[in-house]
Amino acid sequence: MQPPEIMTAPAGGRIVTLPAHATTTTAEDLRVRLVLACDIEGGIEIDAGNVESIGQAVLQLLVAARAEAHAHGLPFAITSSSPAFAERATACRLAGRIGLTDEEDSVQ
Repeated sequence: MQPPEIMTAPAGGRIVTLPAHATTTTAEDLRVRLVLACDIEGGIEIDAGNVESIGQAVLQLLVAARAEAHAHGLPFAITSSSPAFAERATACRLAGRIGLTDEEDSVQ
C-alpha cells in the first residue's frame, strides 16, 4: 500500500495525494502529512483523483484538516476527486464538511 504523497504546489501551498485505497492503515501517515501541510503557508490541496476506496478514518482526517486549515486562515481544497471518493463522502454525509459541496452537512 502506498502512503499519501505530499509535494509543494507552485503557489507555495501543499498538495497531498491520496492513495488508491485510503484506509485505516494509511490514515496515520496521512495525518502526519496533513499536519506538515497545515504548517506551510499557502494552503492545502487534496488530490483524490485516483481513490478507489476510502475509509471512515481518512474521511475524518480530511474533516479535521479542513477545520484546522480554516482556523489558521489557510485555504483547503479538494482539487481532484474520483467518483468513488465523491460517492463515499456523500454517502457518509461528509461532502460539505470536506469541501466537495458548498453545503455544510450537519452531524447529528
